[in-house]
Amino acid sequence: MKLAPREAGTFLARRDPACPGILIFGEDVMRVAMRRAALLEGWLGPEAEAEMRIARIAAAEARRDPAAVNDALRATGFFAGPRAVLVEDAGDALAPLLATVLQEWREGDATLVVTAGMLPSRSALRKLFEGDRRARALAVYSDPPGRAEVEEELRRAGTGPVDEAGMRDLLAIAAATDPAELRQIAGKLALYRLGAQGAAGPEDVAACAPVSTEAALDDVLDAVFEGRPHALGPLMGRLAAQGTTPVTLCIAAQRHVRRLHAAASHPGGAEAGVGALRPPVWGPGRERVLRQARRLPRARAEQALALLIDCDLDLRSSRPFPAHALVERCLMRIAHLSRDERK
Repeated sequence: MKLAPREAGTFLARRDPACPGILIFGEDVMRVAMRRAALLEGWLGPEAEAEMRIARIAAAEARRDPAAVNDALRATGFFAGPRAVLVEDAGDALAPLLATVLQEWREGDATLVVTAGMLPSRSALRKLFEGDRRARALAVYSDPPGRAEVEEELRRAGTGPVDEAGMRDLLAIAAATDPAELRQIAGKLALYRLGAQGAAGPEDVAACAPVSTEAALDDVLDAVFEGRPHALGPLMGRLAAQGTTPVTLCIAAQRHVRRLHAAASHPGGAEAGVGALRPPVWGPGRERVLRQARRLPRARAEQALALLIDCDLDLRSSRPFPAHALVERCLMRIAHLSRDERK
């Protein structure tokens, strides 16, 4: 029987003693492994591995010894508690064997957990589990996690309540990162909020979000597009000392202007435009980009982009320009353009 992705969280968290087995398959190996781990922890408990209540059988071993899976399902463990037999990297060649295993399974036997890569709808293994009324088949897709999956990770980490603004930022992070990183962020947020009262907000999420490796570069861009020309000198001096080249800074500024231009050109306004940016912007950075997009509407963004393109062409020419001074002058002009409040 097919298991819908929206039902997966509840099913994986609570053991169904009448279910003989489950097939978990998908293209992303990490996502499949995380679903498998969630099932084993939810059904067997956190100590199942230590108590040797999980038997692992490779697909090749099962093909060589067809009785191995049945024997493992009926074996009696040293420790009391539910058991599972894990068959990894299965393919259609195992379908006849597993069909016999599911048919002969009786309540009290261990649960059969089978993992596989992406299987087409005509796959014999997939048809076997989807066609069995007692078994389950869970397809794991590479779509960004939805709200239910993010809330499941927060619950697993013991994070506590998160307000709507914080959840919006977490969903944006989930869309831009992989599931393992989302799990790490949920764990960090739980530790960061340990003993705190009330719901976590966007500031808490931003404190636990991945830190940009270009923090100093971002400081320069913020000074430029927030109209703070007086701050540019010291910041650019720090960047030069760190080895950041003028070409790198010019390219980063062009990329940032293009994002501001896209936000300012959105039919729904700057706020809707910032929300539509990909990769998404979250936390305090979202407010900064929104503020900059309002300071630099579409026409000014095009002026700024023209200045940067001219600067880039000069940097790449054979003429002996002082590169750092050239970029600093260009950014200074854009900072004054952003500083001008006139519409």
